[in-house]
Amino acid sequence: MAASLQRVVTAICRLSPSIVLPTRRYQIGLQRLPVSVAVIPGVCHRLCRFYNKASVLQDEEAAQAVEILSRYKDRPWEYLQSEEYTNRYGSSPVWTGYRRNHKGGIPPQKTRKTCIRGDKICGNPCPICRDPNIIIHHQNVKLLQQFISPQTGQVFDPTRTGVCMKQQKKLNEAIDAAKDHGLLPFQIPRADFSGEDYSNSHDAVGSTPPPLTSNDSWYSWYDEITPDKMEVSKVRKTYRAYLKR
Repeated sequence: MAASLQRVVTAICRLSPSIVLPTRRYQIGLQRLPVSVAVIPGVCHRLCRFYNKASVLQDEEAAQAVEILSRYKDRPWEYLQSEEYTNRYGSSPVWTGYRRNHKGGIPPQKTRKTCIRGDKICGNPCPICRDPNIIIHHQNVKLLQQFISPQTGQVFDPTRTGVCMKQQKKLNEAIDAAKDHGLLPFQIPRADFSGEDYSNSHDAVGSTPPPLTSNDSWYSWYDEITPDKMEVSKVRKTYRAYLKR
C-alpha cells in the first residue's frame, strides 16, 4: 500500500510544481516507515484538497498581479495622483536619486539601449522601466513635465535622468504630441515689427518702374556702373570667336 501511495504522490507532483517540496518531504517520511504500516484513510482526499487550494491561491495571485499592472493602463495619469505614487516618490520626480549600474565612478556618455529584452530585465532598470505603473502618454502631463526644464523648456538629457534610449524616444514623441494638442506650453521666437517696410528699401526689389523709353535703363543705378576697359578687352579677346562682328 505504501508503494501505491507513493505512486499517487509522484503523479500529483508532476501535475503541480507548487506542492513539490511538501510532497517530497512526505515521500521521504514514507520511505522511512516500514512497509507493514497501514495507510491512514483519507490521505489521498486531503492531498487533493491541498492541491486544489494551492491552485486556487495561485490563480488568485496571478489575477491580482494582472489587475495591478492593468489598473492604470487606460488612464496612466491617475497613478501620479494616487496615494501609492505619493508614498513611493513623494513630491520628487521619478528619476530623482537614480544611479545606473556601471563600472567606475564616471558614468558612460550614453544610457543603455533598453532595460527589458523579452522576458529578461537588466539589473537596476531605468526609472520608467522599473515601475510598470508609469506609462508614457501624451495626456500624462505631470509625468512629462518632470523631464522638461522649467527654465529653458528643453527636455532633460537622458544621462541626467538615467532613462534608457527606448523610453527616451517615447518621451520625445509624447512631449511633441502634447505640444501639438496644446497640453504643454512652448515658446515661439518673436521679432518686434518696427513698422518699416523692408520689401521696397532697394530699387532692385521695389515696385515695378514705369515703362522704359529707348535711351533709358531699367534701373537707375545701371547708369552709374562704369566697367573697366581692361577687363572688357580681356573678355572680348577670350570670346572673340563668339562675338558678332
